[in-house]
Amino acid sequence: MSAPPRDRLARPLTDLRVSVTDRCNFRCRYCMPRERFGPDFAFVPRDELLSFEEIDRLVRIFAGLGVTKVRLTGGEPTLRKGLPDLVAMLAAIDGIEDLALTTNGSLLPYLAEPLAAAGLGRVTVSLDALDDRTFREVSDTHLPVEVVLEGIDAAIEAGLVPVKVNAVVKRGPNDNEIVPLAAWGRERGVIVRFIEYMDVGSTNGWNPDEVLSADVMLATIARNWPVEPIEPGPGGQVAERYRYTDGSGEVGVIASVTRPFCRTCSRARLSAIGELYTCLFGVDGHDLRAPLRDGASDADLETRIRDTWERRTDRYSELRAGARRDLPKVEMSYIGG
Repeated sequence: MSAPPRDRLARPLTDLRVSVTDRCNFRCRYCMPRERFGPDFAFVPRDELLSFEEIDRLVRIFAGLGVTKVRLTGGEPTLRKGLPDLVAMLAAIDGIEDLALTTNGSLLPYLAEPLAAAGLGRVTVSLDALDDRTFREVSDTHLPVEVVLEGIDAAIEAGLVPVKVNAVVKRGPNDNEIVPLAAWGRERGVIVRFIEYMDVGSTNGWNPDEVLSADVMLATIARNWPVEPIEPGPGGQVAERYRYTDGSGEVGVIASVTRPFCRTCSRARLSAIGELYTCLFGVDGHDLRAPLRDGASDADLETRIRDTWERRTDRYSELRAGARRDLPKVEMSYIGG
């Protein structure tokens, strides 16, 4: 077996995010603003999506290249019909040690148990507010926040632990939700991670003045409950972890704007139609679906993936200040966060 690939900054390929759909039942303003993703928006036709068998084949090839962690994303991945079947297929792949799901949680009350039974390891739920009015405004949905909270409870009961909650914080709309979310996480035994608002895609109207820094978020939490840092784990982790000194669990911050972590990024992203992206802020993907459907061998596909990764130089967040932010970056809803 040949050595796992490393990119031009010597970063290994260990993590793969697999988008199974570009559709979502929420319209979060920092991800899929309704003004762009309205009733007339043309989502990917279903027959263009990678089949479960195609995803399974590609993930097996990625595993052969050193990928050990796979996360299913979207869009909203629980909208993909038969998702537990895909989970069962991926859970059986040798070398995949961590199989996880990122979701808005709205369908977990129905799917948490079958997903766990199929072999899913854990879930991360996006939740930007506990206050129902704020939640509906930020997520631009008619669903009450209670539906997501019920989904989190269902995930815990199904054993999809540790459950993590990701909260994207913007200065103004939901910065007053930091303390309530942290308090809820302490009480419920959920790890809440507060994320700096990023300039993902080209449609969310990102304004750096709306970024609340991780330092400010952490100081807000520490004024209520003292925290201390947790030593970083293996490479590739993006969250800075802290434990509450009173023993009530942990909390995290993701400082993707103020403290970029490009130099340790080991993630590749596979779009729902089989395009390989090597950065969340990528402009162009590398088509794997066409050769896959044209009869390429596993060895041919492995070579394509290896060559793409070994040419990788991405470090957008480190270069953000001088980057061309007017370039049409891929939307986060298309390749997952």
